[in-house]
Amino acid sequence: MATSLVIALSGCVSSKKYHTLQGQYDSLKKQYDESQIALAESRTGIKSLDAMLADARKTNAELKENYTALQKSLDNSINQNTQGNVNISKLVDEINASNAYIKQLVQAKTKSDSLNIALTNKLTRSLSTDELKEVDVKVLKGVVYISLADNMLFKSGSYEINSRAMETLSKIAKIIKDYNDYDVLVEGNTDDVPISRTNIRNNWDLSTLRASSVVQVLQKDFDINPARLTAAGRGEYNPIADNTSELGRQRNRRTEIIITPKLDQFLDLIDKAPETDKQ
Repeated sequence: MATSLVIALSGCVSSKKYHTLQGQYDSLKKQYDESQIALAESRTGIKSLDAMLADARKTNAELKENYTALQKSLDNSINQNTQGNVNISKLVDEINASNAYIKQLVQAKTKSDSLNIALTNKLTRSLSTDELKEVDVKVLKGVVYISLADNMLFKSGSYEINSRAMETLSKIAKIIKDYNDYDVLVEGNTDDVPISRTNIRNNWDLSTLRASSVVQVLQKDFDINPARLTAAGRGEYNPIADNTSELGRQRNRRTEIIITPKLDQFLDLIDKAPETDKQ
């Protein structure tokens, strides 16, 4: 962002003119400080907002340079006993636009965090004590992860969902339907033990087939809009534990249901970012 600072110097500095310049300087400094505070508060943003917040931070750094130039010009005007006519209106407008954008990002993050916490609490309260032993619910960087143990959903080496899992999936489906502005990714994961069957060539196949089975149950049995659903398999390549132990392999055999705000909501924010001059 580049800002033109027009300085016309002539005559002597009158007391009135000096106080006017000083007032403009104090007002600008206050607005700059407020933008810095807003920027600091936004640094805890979710991953989807981090890039936008970084851009806002860069914008404020550029504004700081312009602010420093303005301060220097004002000091020179006073020290040289000349009359200064500093055009600061554009700089003030840009600082205000930057502040408004940062505020918008912070509000979006706060809304997302609040919804995710409410979603997580609601789901956790709906699960029984036994279900909580096999279902892990957590929020990471604004995204809700529901991890389901492999042995709760499927028989060993199979991708057919067992009847025991249907009650748990029905509770998860209810939460998904309550939050219809969110997309749902179902991701299958396995351990590194090779598998080879007539209809399952390897762990890639198994993990993808399992994810597809969960997606189809959510759609057909619980009426989740299929446009919100995505099935993915990561095979053995996304472990969360060491495959050298049985306990580690058991933890790696899991299906994750990942609930996240729709991407287009954040792309809308990008479209609303303040425009900058390029000179």
